[in-house]
Amino acid sequence: MSRKWKIVLWTVVVVVVVVLGLRACGKRGSGDAEMRQGGQDSDKPVPVTVELVTTQDVPVYRSTTGTVTALNTVTINPQTGGRLMSLDFTEGQPVKKGQLLARIDPRELQATYDQAAASRKQNLAQLQTARDTNARLTDPKYSQYVARTDLDTQKNLVAQYTAGVAAAEAQMQAAAVQLGYTRIVSPIDGIAGIRGVDVGNVVTTSSSIVTITQVEPIYASFSLPAQDLDVVRAAQARGNAPVAALDATDQHVIVADGVLDVVDNQVSADSNTFRLRARFPNADHVLWPGQFVNVRLQVDTLKQGMVVPTQAVQRGPDGDYVYALDSDNTVKMTPVTTGVEVGSTHIVVTKGLTAGQRVVTEGQFRLKPNAKVNPLKPGQAPPEPTAAELQQAMQGQRGGGRRGPPGR
Repeated sequence: MSRKWKIVLWTVVVVVVVVLGLRACGKRGSGDAEMRQGGQDSDKPVPVTVELVTTQDVPVYRSTTGTVTALNTVTINPQTGGRLMSLDFTEGQPVKKGQLLARIDPRELQATYDQAAASRKQNLAQLQTARDTNARLTDPKYSQYVARTDLDTQKNLVAQYTAGVAAAEAQMQAAAVQLGYTRIVSPIDGIAGIRGVDVGNVVTTSSSIVTITQVEPIYASFSLPAQDLDVVRAAQARGNAPVAALDATDQHVIVADGVLDVVDNQVSADSNTFRLRARFPNADHVLWPGQFVNVRLQVDTLKQGMVVPTQAVQRGPDGDYVYALDSDNTVKMTPVTTGVEVGSTHIVVTKGLTAGQRVVTEGQFRLKPNAKVNPLKPGQAPPEPTAAELQQAMQGQRGGGRRGPPGR
């Protein structure tokens, strides 16, 4: 390579290095300016959203999963055999107690009944003849001409035909019962399931025709840890233990009018839990046997508990805290002890706050102890934090809200 080209190459390299250096200095200057601007802005009151600490009666719940069970489930089996003539219910539809479900061919059993009825008539006729004969033989006018053995024989015939009539009547009753079994009716109100046999088949007492499930009212069975036994029994003793069934997300109440029905009499040694059963009217048939639901049992009511929005409570290295406002709109990092949650938006504070205090619910990322704030009007929200503010918040380990979006 000639000397001329070497000079040109080195010149290009020097120019590129100078340009890159100038760009880096420019970026550093703009970053410093942004940080300085952020520092200047930090002296201004920080816009935040605030809410008051309120007091209210707070229900105390125990929540778990449960299984819906029918109040009664009856499998319909014939009580006599024969050919199935008809099915008189609609699968999946309600049936009433006493409603006809199916019919079995009654002709053979009807013949048995008729035969017993005929035997009764025959024995009644024979009994009447024996009684008339016995009356004549025992008449004082003729008794002296009748042998003693004939009198005894006639008396025995009366007794024999009397027993024959009683036996025939018993056979009639038995035949009538069997004949009644050819009409199969529902023993309960409920919902008919899918049929287990078709018309035309010969059924026996082991054949399953259909299952009737009573869904109104209905039960929900569930379990709780053994440490909850005392508080649950106390709620049951007070007669105030309402139960609600929630959807799969545990957010929306499906049925809220349940009551605690039974607490089991023992704790499982394997799981250290005890079983419970709630009863729901279920007039709208919202709950269905076999369904899994989230169950919420109210065991107590916290009177006049102090409540704050959940997003006001922050997590720090030393525990939970909130930013509470003084009268001059200066914030203080106030440690708190939290209790039960109130729905999905609020939480009870058992220690650290008093009713009527103002706490910051949005805008905590810009705050530090003793900072001045500008409480916004209802409906307003603080602006989203800048990248520099987020970086400063992360370096200062000022945490995000317990709930809600962390950007404010």
